[in-house]
Order: sequence, then C-alpha cells, then structure tokens
Amino acid sequence: MTDAKRFAAGLSIWKGAVDPRPLGGGITNVNFVVEDGGEKFVVRVGNDILVHQVLRFNELAASRAAFAAGVSPEVVHAEPGALVLRFVEGRTLTAEDVRDPATLARILPLVQACHREIPKHLRGPALIFWVFHVLRDYAATLKEGGSAHLDKLPALLASAEELEAAVGPIDLVYGHNDLLAANFIDDGQRVWLIDWDYAGFNSPLFDLGGLASNNGLSPQQEDWLLETYFEAPVTDELRRRYTAMKCASLLREAMWSMVSEIHSELDFDYAGYTAENLAGFHAALAAFRKEQG
Repeated sequence: MTDAKRFAAGLSIWKGAVDPRPLGGGITNVNFVVEDGGEKFVVRVGNDILVHQVLRFNELAASRAAFAAGVSPEVVHAEPGALVLRFVEGRTLTAEDVRDPATLARILPLVQACHREIPKHLRGPALIFWVFHVLRDYAATLKEGGSAHLDKLPALLASAEELEAAVGPIDLVYGHNDLLAANFIDDGQRVWLIDWDYAGFNSPLFDLGGLASNNGLSPQQEDWLLETYFEAPVTDELRRRYTAMKCASLLREAMWSMVSEIHSELDFDYAGYTAENLAGFHAALAAFRKEQG
C-alpha cells in the first residue's frame, strides 16, 4: 500500500503536492481519493492481471466510452499503472439497495445504456468476455497454481459444459460483466456504474444473471428484469437460457475467488468468498436441473 500511495502521489497530473487517501471496498485494485486544485479524484492503481484476463488498455477504453455514453464518471488522466477518474459524491449501493424495487428500476436503464450506447463510443481493439472460456482458463490457472480446490474442478467443468449448451446461441451487447452492488454509486440524483476491469462484448443474459445472483433478487424481480429488458413476456426458452447464464455467473464468481486465493495480495477473505459463491452456485444449479426435469 505504501508503494502504491507513493506512486499515486507522484502522477504527472497533479498541480501540487497531494496526499492520497485509501478508498476501501475494492477486491481487485488498490484505490485512492486525491484532492488537488479544489477538485477530488479517484486513482485506480494496478497493472494487467493476466490470471483474471484484466487488461488495462481495455479498462481505459471502456471507461472513456462509458463516460461518453453517460454511464460512468469522467476519465481525466491515464498512464501506465494508473487511471484517474473524477470523484462522484455519493453512496455505494448494497445488495439490499439493489433489491429495492425503486432502485432496481433506476439501475436497469443504466445496464441497458451500457449494452446499447457504449459501443457507439468505443475506440480501438475490444475484448469479448465469454464466461465459459473464463471458467476453462481459471481451471487451468488453478491446476498450475496447485489450488486447494483441485478436487472440485472436474465436476465444476462438467457443469460449465452443461450450462454452455443450455445457453445456446447469443446476441452480443457490450457488457460490464461485474454487476456487484459496490459498482453502483447513487449521488442522490442518478446512479453511476463504475469499474470496467472485465468489460467486453457478451450476451446480455450474463449481466442480467449477474445482477440477480450478486444481489439476491427474488424470482418475481427476475421476471420483471427480463420482461422489462426484452420488452416481451418471459418464455420458457428465455428463462432456461437466462437461468443457465445466472448459474455460470455464480460459478465464475466462485472460481474468480479461488484464483484470487493463490494470486491476490489484497487483504480480503477470498476463502470465505469462495465458499459463499460455491454454495450459491450449487443451489442455483440444483434448481436449474430440477426445472429442466
């Protein structure tokens, strides 16, 4: 943290001496708040994280396009190892907040704007985020790293193959692909979507499934989510494909945490997070299989 703070303080953008203050909540990057010239900024410090397929050129391009689309705060500076964003005075949402019907109704248009408007502003090479490729790559990374979860991998990969077949052909939108409650900020007037580490073209079902699974939406809220997003009644086929992707979202979160257990240096209970998401995945998978008969 000391080296990261010194690095953040030395960025070329500052008008004078600054004292970066740690910004808590992140489980991938080290973040700071910096006051300079009467303004406040967020500094995200981090390089590529290849084990998570996080590439900073992609985060920067997505962040700039998200600002142009009116979805995310402005990027004011970028240099190798750092991204500086305009600070938003607001409250980070919790899963309980996201479950509130009024708040959920404010969030969904933001997700739709991410999917439909960001591609109009995106520049340069762009990534695809295909969760089933990510899961296979995570499995290989876990094997190479001698993970404590090696005995679980054959069954998890077999489940992933089952879910990928159930999802079937997809439409492509530009996904955020990490819709945790902590990535939404409410400034009292509007909601912002932040942190574009995993952004890339994807099926809309992944963000919808992730929004539901990460925040504990009820089945009724999930139906509302699908009907409102697609502007049509929910068919059995759509529900099957969506539920399969929701299961995959939970599995990705669990395997992300397994990889982080052996590769991350941040002070976070990754083992507990793994256990929590694995339990959620197994429950969702059992329900999915029961629905399929």
